[in-house]
Amino acid sequence: MFEKNLEIAFLLDFYGDILTQRKKDALDFYYNDDMSLSEIAEEMSISRQGVRDIIKKAEEELFFYEEKLGLARKFKNAQSHAKKALALCEAEEVSDTVKNEIRKLIESVG
Repeated sequence: MFEKNLEIAFLLDFYGDILTQRKKDALDFYYNDDMSLSEIAEEMSISRQGVRDIIKKAEEELFFYEEKLGLARKFKNAQSHAKKALALCEAEEVSDTVKNEIRKLIESVG
């Protein structure tokens, strides 16, 4: 459950501006501000069930956007390659082989 919460929060960072303000606010309250459905309902002046419905629909949209665009996946991949490149650069003696490996990592990000 915790991993799903982190994933939704991460996707919200990438695709939140595509959502309607209402959906974005509901997700932000729920995942980033850790508010309960009742607290969000009071804040948004709707029912608790209404909040739940908005959150579920917004989550589905975020997963849809990630499936189609893959921006979060690409970002994580780029981070991974950058960490590997950094580790290679920190080696005391950098050979031509290592330099080529760094070049490949960086090129694979683009």
